[in-house]
Amino acid sequence: MTFQLGASLLDACVLAILHHGDVYGYKLTQEVKTLMQVSESTLYPVLRRLKNEGCLKTYDEEHMGRYRRYYRLTEKGRERYSFYVKEWQAFRCRIDAVLMEGENEDEA
Repeated sequence: MTFQLGASLLDACVLAILHHGDVYGYKLTQEVKTLMQVSESTLYPVLRRLKNEGCLKTYDEEHMGRYRRYYRLTEKGRERYSFYVKEWQAFRCRIDAVLMEGENEDEA
């Protein structure tokens, strides 16, 4: 990826994935890795931090004789997700205004 990604964008992506439902750790890391270049060793501390901040909670569930740790959004996590969505929309509009300025005129 050409653009550097900040911690807030990584948080937003994690919260967005969990907004669709509970996900176990490995699957969550794989989904995030399809969006951006990030290692599991980077992602698990993010999950711990979001949990400590009250945005996530965890539970363990058995699967084929082993336990998987699942992550779930809390109310605070849903609120932060909504905040990030609004911030992203405003940011995207400002960036599009700069990057795409005059693009339609060139096609005419």
